[in-house]
Amino acid sequence: MIDVTRLNGTEIMINAELIEMVEETPDTVISLTTGKKLIVKESRQEIKSLVKSYKRDILARDLVGELS
Repeated sequence: MIDVTRLNGTEIMINAELIEMVEETPDTVISLTTGKKLIVKESRQEIKSLVKSYKRDILARDLVGELS
């Protein structure tokens, strides 16, 4: 899950695995595989960094689990 901020300031968590597309139009619109769209304050690049960090954390956890 990644934390993002709606335009009204509400912070929400979304499943990074469900992100299909991120557009800046100029607001950042996240399209999910469920068909839902979210408009958030974070930039497209920030969303990309959050997803990369999330995936790194998942891979690191899997590797530690295998080594234990």
